[in-house]
Amino acid sequence: MLSNPSVDSAVLQRALALAVEYLEALPEAPVGATATLAELRRRLDQPLPEVGSEPTAVIERLAAAVAGGLAGSAGGRFFGWVIGGSVPAALAADWLTAAWDQNAGMFAVAPAAAVVEEVCGRWLLELLGLPAAASFALVTGCQMAHVTCLAAARNAVLARHGWDVEQRGLFGAPPIRVVSSDQRHGTIERALRLLGLGRQAVVDIPVDERGLTGTALEPVLEETPGVPTIVLLQAGDLNTGAFDPFPDVIPVAHRHGAWVHVDGAFGLWAATSPAHRPLTNGVEQADSWATDGHKWLNVPYDCGYAIVADREAHRRAFSHRVAYLDHSDVARDQVDWNPEYSRRARGFATYAAIASLGRDGIGRIVADCCRHARDIVEGAARLPGVRVLCRPRINQGLLRFLDPRPGAAEADHDRRTDEVTARIVASGEALFACTTWRGLRCMRVSVSGWATTGEDVARTVQAIEAALTRPA
Repeated sequence: MLSNPSVDSAVLQRALALAVEYLEALPEAPVGATATLAELRRRLDQPLPEVGSEPTAVIERLAAAVAGGLAGSAGGRFFGWVIGGSVPAALAADWLTAAWDQNAGMFAVAPAAAVVEEVCGRWLLELLGLPAAASFALVTGCQMAHVTCLAAARNAVLARHGWDVEQRGLFGAPPIRVVSSDQRHGTIERALRLLGLGRQAVVDIPVDERGLTGTALEPVLEETPGVPTIVLLQAGDLNTGAFDPFPDVIPVAHRHGAWVHVDGAFGLWAATSPAHRPLTNGVEQADSWATDGHKWLNVPYDCGYAIVADREAHRRAFSHRVAYLDHSDVARDQVDWNPEYSRRARGFATYAAIASLGRDGIGRIVADCCRHARDIVEGAARLPGVRVLCRPRINQGLLRFLDPRPGAAEADHDRRTDEVTARIVASGEALFACTTWRGLRCMRVSVSGWATTGEDVARTVQAIEAALTRPA
């Protein structure tokens, strides 16, 4: 229990030791969680304490209770989803962020946090090749980056039709049409629901490996001209890593008066790698962009970035003034650009990551992840009973495991794919997840962590081979 307001260095030192112990064990620890739901509940679901306990003892009990219940996503063999780890400088800065305990809502409350965000915004625009005059917000992740960008988009397209959302709300407003490929990420739909637009506002356009083209988009926009419209594009499909053809499709959307928003949760970072930068050609012509820091930049959770070309539309959607707050006329008040009031100073970790890596280091992480994804897929492709559904364009690939029995149907291959993937995860050697893509079950290969090495790739391919040959 807390006996006085002085710093308890013992609990902090113990937490440091436990954190280092965990990180050092990652290379050989099982990648997936090994504790069952029942075990975790038994350890953690205790009666509400009536009196407090000594802080160091609490931390030690907590670390023991969660043992086996943590995924090794900070290590080098976690490939289940687009989840990065934390580069050392970003992790250290995040620890300091917690110790500094700043409310990064306004310059007056936390001046250093505000200035760090100003710098991070400028650095991010340079790294991603986006317009230097664009506004930005540091939010919790790509989900809230979509909400932030699409709030600005919603208000802007309605303003063009004489409707002031900030003053009048949405009741009675002209309906908004949202045009998207049928391969969009689920966070888009959630953002639209949060913003009061709803699922029925979305017009899906079926796409192939070319993505959403101008040829496919134009007839849809011509069907109902003059409707307030938002067009959604992708920089990095979650299954295949595909990019929409920005130079082709964005001018078509703009010719019809549409706002273009780009979901670049991880794919926008391809701009930092010389070998992959051409994939993002033309993306700077869009109106808003959403991406994550806790993917390819490898900063701790939670961190996302919303970027909007129309600064005034962005500011109108969120700016707030009240007498009891000390608003700044010279510094950037973060509350004017993001949906949170009280908020963590997540800019410190972003600043440390970019400062420690530089443009070259971030590009190397991207290039290395893409190479590792390709090597995993190509290594697995040489094994009997493996079908490659998608070779990585960047860091995403798809594998399907075939049932060896004569006359096996697609449903048998679906079952086999789930079974083999489960065996790989159970081995502890690597973690993958399955998805259904174009009606077929497949295992996603997603490489996003800075810590992955060639040795990790070799161990992973061996784990796939062992799972294929192990008796059912």
